Amino acid sequence: MVSKILRIFLNENCIFDGKVAHEAILELLKEARVSGATVLHGIEGYGVHNKIHTASILRLGTQLPIIVEAIDSEEKIREILPNIRKMVPEGLITLQEVEIIH
Repeated sequence: MVSKILRIFLNENCIFDGKVAHEAILELLKEARVSGATVLHGIEGYGVHNKIHTASILRLGTQLPIIVEAIDSEEKIREILPNIRKMVPEGLITLQEVEIIH
């Protein structure tokens, strides 16, 4: 079966409507009955501002990367995309075709 995978790249300090953004996004995905979603916590990365954020013990107060992935039909993903874009004004959002094997 061919579906879409939605990837949302943000950092752990992103806030939306008084909540941590990745938690708010996960709740939205669940309420929309998206087939599945996972939040991944990165240990190091950089983004549009070209500043490396790391989990190194020598660097406190970092903004570590978070990736939210969700898989479902293109129709369902595109239906919720406008809401996700409001929740992630500075993050990167990608959508790719994915073949579900099992």
